[in-house]
Amino acid sequence: MSLLEVEGLRRYFSEGSVLGKKRTVRACDGVSFHIGRGGALVLAGESGSGKSTVARLILGLVRADEGHVIFEGSDALSGDTAMAALRRRCQMVQQDPYDSINPQMRVFDVVAEPLRLHGSNSDECRRRVLESLSAVRLEPSADISSKRPHELSGGQRQRVVLARAIAPEPSLIIADEPVSMLDVSVRAELLGLMEGLRRERDIAFLYITHDLATARFLGEQIAVMYKGRIVESGPIESVLSDPEHPYTRALVAAVPSPDPQRRHARSSIPILEQDGPILGGCAFRGRCPEAFERCSIEPSLQERSNGRRVACFART
Repeated sequence: MSLLEVEGLRRYFSEGSVLGKKRTVRACDGVSFHIGRGGALVLAGESGSGKSTVARLILGLVRADEGHVIFEGSDALSGDTAMAALRRRCQMVQQDPYDSINPQMRVFDVVAEPLRLHGSNSDECRRRVLESLSAVRLEPSADISSKRPHELSGGQRQRVVLARAIAPEPSLIIADEPVSMLDVSVRAELLGLMEGLRRERDIAFLYITHDLATARFLGEQIAVMYKGRIVESGPIESVLSDPEHPYTRALVAAVPSPDPQRRHARSSIPILEQDGPILGGCAFRGRCPEAFERCSIEPSLQERSNGRRVACFART
């Protein structure tokens, strides 16, 4: 049985325009995926594709219009009790280590906060806080726990956020762009740390990113989103080495490469400008170099070989 099963998740927003007319934004449009215990799924796509909305829907921070979030066998969207159970076993690592920590709190209290919310006593809080800081390689943990956020670097702050996430011993961590605000020199180190925690503690990860260069560090499976929909999914090495959907191919082409020949070959895949709002059909067709008449119909995800799923008529 999967740890997390997301089924048909939808959330539409209405927003105004300069002409006073409202339009509907399909932030999450029928998204489905699953993550096994100790597994890792990368949810990838450019800014505005709906990745963070999916995370907020799973945690109940945004109300879903439709769909189910089955966590450890129970639908977390069925009521407050089920959502509270999910939040005890699911933690989040946010993107910005400067905004996600209260600057007035000491590190000890930052990491202890979820433990106190879920009823841990003082002795248990202290033990888990120090253990969690050590687990993310913030040593000596007792000295670090007494510091305030302004005394730490950005990389150290994000380790504190990660320590706070693992302190309640979750079975799932949602990491929303956890390294995008950090220097390149520390990104691989933090991703390697998360991968180590995943294997050692059997913690599943939903890793959200727009940067495919970091996806291989943590992911086993990948789901690529565009305008609220998953357009391709499957084993990460298979998808990134041989992408089938034109949008996935464009994302892979944008990844910097030190090999001049490889860079030249991949840059031959164009990323066209958006022509304007797309009403019905494939949401990517306004930018797609392979679009044709049939693309006016919305494609569904179709099974391919080796666990691949692709929503593209040009690739059938």
